[in-house]
Amino acid sequence: MIKKLSLILSLFIVSSTAFAQNWGGGIDDEDWSFGFNFQYISAEYKILKKQNWQSPFYELPNSFGVSYDPSSGTQVTGAINSISSKPSQGFGLGFVMNRRISENFDLRATPSLIFSDRIVSYEYELVPSIDLGNGQMKNFQTLVDKKVQATMFEFPLGIKVKSNRLNNFRAYWLGGAKYSIDIASKKKTFDEGEAAINKLLKNQRNYLSYETGIGFDLYFEYFKMSPEIKLSYSMNDILQHDDTAFANPIDKLKLRQLTFSLIFQ
Repeated sequence: MIKKLSLILSLFIVSSTAFAQNWGGGIDDEDWSFGFNFQYISAEYKILKKQNWQSPFYELPNSFGVSYDPSSGTQVTGAINSISSKPSQGFGLGFVMNRRISENFDLRATPSLIFSDRIVSYEYELVPSIDLGNGQMKNFQTLVDKKVQATMFEFPLGIKVKSNRLNNFRAYWLGGAKYSIDIASKKKTFDEGEAAINKLLKNQRNYLSYETGIGFDLYFEYFKMSPEIKLSYSMNDILQHDDTAFANPIDKLKLRQLTFSLIFQ
């Protein structure tokens, strides 16, 4: 009797373990697997300034450019006290393409559409208003926020290094590179004919970033869900260096992006 109970118990444990290992729809056993993801994004710039970044700017006559020379035209801004970038939020949607290399290594691509604004804030010294004649006064702002509106197509490609599966849980590390291209309408960056103070701050249309992150594979009966947090950093300067009061003080502009994703496969 004891032997029969022991045999039944052993079979039950083995079958239960096998059932648990099949959770997730057996997706880890497939060479190729696909899915989708939802992303929450926090983005900010790392700003490297020029040596003379605090100098005020003057508008060139018969031109939309600016100069550091006080005799060149009308003053556009006062001296700059600070240039900063605060985190701004966005979201994204994408697909997942996963190629199994071995039990603990995958090659993964997650092409995504990203909607994310970025902000650079300029704080200026207070400048007295200027009388332009005919009853018109030119007033100066002490705080200007320049928003860079971005609609990006991103193609991250990386190596996923996975731990051994423990029942219905597995941890992983992810590292790789990402190509980004801005597909927003040109109307969002068109500022021809605008006064110097109304010029936009613009980014390069495409750039590369490197990224790293961690996540967890959680196995349910018919699918796998992976919460993931990832940090990316642009490799090169992404600022479009045009002759404006907002681009000229900046030597290099790099993008830091923190992404929290929910991935379903």
